[in-house]
Amino acid sequence: MPDLKVEQPKSLVAIVEERLRDAIVDAEMRLGETLSEEALSEALGVSRTPVREALARLQLQGLVTIVPKKGTFVFAPTEEDVSELCVFRYMLETQALRECMSKARAAALAAMKDGLAAMEAAQANGSRRDYARADTVFHEVFFQHCGNRYLGNAYRGVSGRVAALRTHLSVPLEGEQERSMAEHHLMVEAFAAGRLADLDSILHRHIMRAWDAYADVLRSGEAPG
Repeated sequence: MPDLKVEQPKSLVAIVEERLRDAIVDAEMRLGETLSEEALSEALGVSRTPVREALARLQLQGLVTIVPKKGTFVFAPTEEDVSELCVFRYMLETQALRECMSKARAAALAAMKDGLAAMEAAQANGSRRDYARADTVFHEVFFQHCGNRYLGNAYRGVSGRVAALRTHLSVPLEGEQERSMAEHHLMVEAFAAGRLADLDSILHRHIMRAWDAYADVLRSGEAPG
């Protein structure tokens, strides 16, 4: 029997959620920015109900904060938030890479190389936003091929914040893209060679260096918003 499954169209709430998520992750909205249901509904051309439901979903992802009687805001991370997120991210990514290496090494390596090529293309075109998106896709590969749905679910719970921090807090840093690219090349080389200890060390350095850079931006007040 052929696959006759009919693709269901996305609900309006899902479409609004995706658009708002992209706006936050791509830095179209500032960290800590006030979000008005009325203004968003007008900008999106929809009623307030799907906007309200979409914002509630984004709150569960940690991308917005809803404060009763005060309003709704794009999340505004503290240094402590970013530190805890980076530690959690390292724990998830290093385990996902271990499982990729043992379960789907060839497929994961091919996908990582594709991600690296997309990052190189974005760098060559001078598009920092496209680079950040490709960077996000590169790290998502670990969870797409690890064969552990619990790891994948845990990562999806924080992936929006990870991607948003990458866009909002990495972009202002001089030389950040070049350092990032070099580390991703080293990751691919270590993974291809099966050097798990080296891969773990490179990933730890990569994420903790990002944390130091993010913290510097937060302390300097240069972060958008």
